[in-house]
Amino acid sequence: MKTALVTGGGRGIGRAIALRLVKAGFRVAITARTSEQLDETVALSKGAITSVTADMADPEAIRAMIAQVEQRLGSIDLLVNNAGWGGTFEPIWESDPQQWWRCLEVNLRGPYECSRAVLPAMIARHQGCIINIASGAGGHAIENMSAYVASKTALIRLTEQIAVEAKPYGVSAFAIRPGVVRTAMVEEARQKIPMIQNALNKGLESPPEAAADLVAYLATGKASRLSGRLFDVVHDPQEMVDRAAEIEKENQYLLRLKL
Repeated sequence: MKTALVTGGGRGIGRAIALRLVKAGFRVAITARTSEQLDETVALSKGAITSVTADMADPEAIRAMIAQVEQRLGSIDLLVNNAGWGGTFEPIWESDPQQWWRCLEVNLRGPYECSRAVLPAMIARHQGCIINIASGAGGHAIENMSAYVASKTALIRLTEQIAVEAKPYGVSAFAIRPGVVRTAMVEEARQKIPMIQNALNKGLESPPEAAADLVAYLATGKASRLSGRLFDVVHDPQEMVDRAAEIEKENQYLLRLKL
C-alpha cells in the first residue's frame, strides 16, 4: 500500500482529495494549521486518515511534520501540495509587504519545502509523484490579487522544474487547476474580486470532488509521459494522455512566452 500526504487537508479541496485517495487504496496523512479541521476530516474517513498539524510558512514545522508522517506511515509515494492562501486583496501599492510575502511563503515555499523533503526518498526508490494545486490565476494577471497570482504562476513553473530534474529517476510532477471551488478563500475573494463573482454567477463553479478525481487519476501513473504539464478539471485526462505525442510536439499545457 502506498502512502500519500495531502497538505491543507482539513477542509475544501484538500479534504476531498484525502478522502478520495483513501478510496483509491492509499495510506493517507493530512496536515493543516488547525487541528479541529483535521479532526473533522479524520472523522469523515472513519479513522483511516492520519493527521499532523503544521504551518506551511514554517520550514522547520514542515520538516518535522514530514518526519512524523514517515515515521507513522513510511516513505511518501504521493505528495499533494494543496495548502494555500489567497493573500490580501488590494493594489500592490496599498499592500502590506509582510502579508504579501507570507502568501508566497505558503503557496510557493511551502510546496518547495515539502517537495525538497520527500524527493530524496522518491529518487532513491525511482518512483513517486508530486501534484501541486495551482490555479487559473497562474496564467494571467488579476487585479488586486498580485501575491496570489505571482505565487501560483511560480508554482506552475516549479512543477515543470521538478518534472525535468526528477524525470531520469522515474518521479513525476503535475500542476492542476481545480476550477472555481467555493472554498473559504473564494468566499472571501468574491466580495472584492468581480471576476470571481462573475464566474460564480455564470455557473462556472467546480465541486472539490472534481479535483480529487483528477488527483486520483494522476496518481495511477497513467499520465507519467506528460509529467510537468498543467491539467485542468474541465479536461478529460485520459484524452490528454491519448494525444500525448501532439501535446509534446506543440508544447501544450506549459507556461511559455509568445513573441
